[in-house]
Amino acid sequence: MLPKALTNAIDALAMLPGVGPKTAERYAYYLFKANPRISDGICDALENLHDKVKSCPVTFALIDASEEISPLYADESRDKTTIMVVEEPLDIYAIEATKQYKGTYHVLGGAISPIDGVTPEQLHIGELIKRANNDNAKEIIIATNPSVEGESTALYLEKILHEQNPNLKLTRLARGLPLGVDLSYADQITLSAALENRTNL
Repeated sequence: MLPKALTNAIDALAMLPGVGPKTAERYAYYLFKANPRISDGICDALENLHDKVKSCPVTFALIDASEEISPLYADESRDKTTIMVVEEPLDIYAIEATKQYKGTYHVLGGAISPIDGVTPEQLHIGELIKRANNDNAKEIIIATNPSVEGESTALYLEKILHEQNPNLKLTRLARGLPLGVDLSYADQITLSAALENRTNL
């Protein structure tokens, strides 16, 4: 028997991943009790989310809507012949925090998962192949998450990339990353070790 506006707020918050009904209730009630400027700030941020953020047409990283391509790709000091392949855009920032990688990135937009209906055709794999040719790639580092889906995606990429270019060097982040942990949640020391000890496929 809660007020409709509060119920609507709870229902909206419960749509977020990892937020159950009780957590959604706590968040909504906190926002109700807190200074209205907090809610206004959140509303403004969410309102601008889709209008002011877009995907880079080359790397598929997240960029400001005013930018043409990813600043990391446009940076002339970055090695375009080395491409690190990640599942999601936020994985890029986890790698960048190590300050050890000087190549470029390519975001797949997920991982192959037949159970979830995600096929290779739905990922940015075709664009990766084109990029490898256009940028004369010498090495592709496969940095998919250490999960069943990530491993399946890595094996698929290994197969298709070797078919396209048998001389292309393919490496994979070392197994320093624990199973089931997304790149964006891994600590910098683990990521640094994994990057340093990447292995040939």
